[in-house]
Amino acid sequence: MRRNSNSWSLFGVITVYAMMSCCEGRIVLPPNVTVPAVFAFGDSIVDQGANNHVATLIKCNFQPYGKDLHGFGPTGRFSNGKTPPDFIASELGVRELIPAYLDSNLTPEDLVTGVSFASGGCGYDPQTAQIVLAISLSQQLDQFREYIGKLKAAVGEEKAKFILENSLFLVVAGSDDLANTYFTLGIRRAQYDVNSYADLMVSSACNFIEDIYRLGARRIAVFGAPPIGCLPAQRTLKGGISRFCSEEQNEAAQLVNSKLAPALASIRQRLPQSRPVYINIYDPLLDLIQHPYNHGFEVSDKGCCGSGAIEVVLLCNRWSRMCRDDSKYVFWDSYHPTESAYKIIVDQLLQESVKYFE
Repeated sequence: MRRNSNSWSLFGVITVYAMMSCCEGRIVLPPNVTVPAVFAFGDSIVDQGANNHVATLIKCNFQPYGKDLHGFGPTGRFSNGKTPPDFIASELGVRELIPAYLDSNLTPEDLVTGVSFASGGCGYDPQTAQIVLAISLSQQLDQFREYIGKLKAAVGEEKAKFILENSLFLVVAGSDDLANTYFTLGIRRAQYDVNSYADLMVSSACNFIEDIYRLGARRIAVFGAPPIGCLPAQRTLKGGISRFCSEEQNEAAQLVNSKLAPALASIRQRLPQSRPVYINIYDPLLDLIQHPYNHGFEVSDKGCCGSGAIEVVLLCNRWSRMCRDDSKYVFWDSYHPTESAYKIIVDQLLQESVKYFE
């Protein structure tokens, strides 16, 4: 994958200073904050192509996915273009695009600026990944251990430790647990009520965060659950003939978030130098959905691909009807936002959250 000319050299360090010009569209960071790399774990929101390399039907390495990712095309990103790891890495001056760890073209230079271990269909609940043969969080953790060995071989123990301790780690999961495993398929409903399932998810999330902390991660941005009841597919499946947002699902997402935020605060108090930060994705996305015109969008209840009501992954393909202008849509398919929506959300989240990673 092509590297940004502003990326690290193999032995370099990018230090991003606070007085960046706002007119250049770059994020304003606290003085002397160094962000050498961006890493991602979790599900399809931050899957940069890992599922291309595993035996799952949850793939998107075909048209029209990636149609706006100029020079690359379908890479396995679940969108029409860039995804949150790409925008975050670009805004922080790290590199243009974050590659998947399983990318066969990965180079030693790519190792030092970060990779994504995420896999579409993964969740905090181990059963979520098993259902669709995605790469589970425990497997992503194994890959991270393998990655650390490669990083040390490339830059040495001391530099590898510096990279891990100062990089930004994204943990994005939970949507598939709630939308698919719990509500749509109902696999866990016989075992757990919503409250106890939320406890299971948060406990798993905390265990995972502590695992990557023990391997060297310190700055950890943990995305909360989005308003899954307002995703186009969930409107179709659970919203009745009028396709209203499913309040039951949105309330479950809010319950998870209400438990996750204090759990992360507890970890921060307990583990020395740890900086796990809860990232509120629920409200920014809900605002785009409820007030699309305020942000330059026109359609927020359907995706750009196909009918927009149900198509995702294999059902969104080169034979699907496409909207005329995907920049006017909040959602690309019936589950994943467009590049335009991601950019607005990421810009807002970085401005609000980066101060917590000093």
